[in-house]
Amino acid sequence: MSTDVASRLTVMGQQRRSLLRTLTQPLLRVSIRLTIVTLAVMTPVMAHAALPEGATAPDFTLNGALGGRLLNFSLLKQLNKGPVVLYFFPAAFTAGCTLEAHAFAEATPSFHALGAAVVGVTAGNTDRVAEFSKEECRNRFAVLADPGAKVAARYDSQKTQGSFTLSTRTSYVVTPEGQIVLSFTSDDPEAHVQKTLDAVRAWRSTHSTPQHTTAKKP
Repeated sequence: MSTDVASRLTVMGQQRRSLLRTLTQPLLRVSIRLTIVTLAVMTPVMAHAALPEGATAPDFTLNGALGGRLLNFSLLKQLNKGPVVLYFFPAAFTAGCTLEAHAFAEATPSFHALGAAVVGVTAGNTDRVAEFSKEECRNRFAVLADPGAKVAARYDSQKTQGSFTLSTRTSYVVTPEGQIVLSFTSDDPEAHVQKTLDAVRAWRSTHSTPQHTTAKKP
């Protein structure tokens, strides 16, 4: 092979590599951008951390249901009867939230025996809370609708997922004085029951149980 031919082949090879880089670099940049956008959509963005233990629980009123029957719930009024287990969950009739509802339903008599009420709050599928309170909560405790997660935001238990604003899976135990003695956030739906039950028991160990409190179902 002559020197001229070898030189031309070398130049042609360099030109091909340069053209290939020119063509592939924009595609690579587009691929990276798409990956970043996809991750941003799929990954929930936490807006706040949960309210800490020792903080005062914000008072609120919300509409909801117990055993399918509509009600208007006031935290302040409920606290006059005893401690409240207030648990926020993302959406009614989703897999994890259904498991959590079943677990709280099974444990409700134990909470009642300690003089505590269980209340679920959700910003997802709010039009189905009455149905959820009957079917998945098994008529044991109230479920409240929180459109736009406005109450969840006051409890620093709010997140965005795509175009939706939901509550995080966060549970609180609130004493009759309005003090938060447990603040617990976990994606494990069934872990919340034991955590809240332990916190109520610890609080009750230094406070007498009201005489009118029984362990019967509502």
